[in-house]
Amino acid sequence: MKTKTNDVILQTVTNVVAFLIILFSLRIFFVGHYTPGGGFIGGLMTSAAIVLLLLAYDIKTVANILPVDYKILTAIGLLFAVGTSAGALLFNVPFLTHAYDYFHLPLLGKTSLHTAVLFDTGVYLVVIGVTMTIIQTIGVSE
Repeated sequence: MKTKTNDVILQTVTNVVAFLIILFSLRIFFVGHYTPGGGFIGGLMTSAAIVLLLLAYDIKTVANILPVDYKILTAIGLLFAVGTSAGALLFNVPFLTHAYDYFHLPLLGKTSLHTAVLFDTGVYLVVIGVTMTIIQTIGVSE
């Protein structure tokens, strides 16, 4: 006989904590050019938030909430990372050379934009994709 568990408190707390972890991972991602952090740590933290959701809910519920194929996410991340790093070769500069410039953006004012952000976005997506593929592969027990 299968008993139904009451996980309302666990699921409610998990929703709040996972949201906070993802917000902090995005902060870590965006300040990674000037302070410690970046795409790798941000991706690991986002994966940790998704794993927390998997612990509070089941894999089918999380798949309905986040209908993401993590293998495709990994491929998109690799395209970003390799594309931006190899793009330097088109301008006859060494591999992984990044460019930046200052722009005046509405509401933000004078802002520097870096191609390193695109590279870090690729790393972020690859880390989430690979980590979640491994976790889901290990965690599936049918």
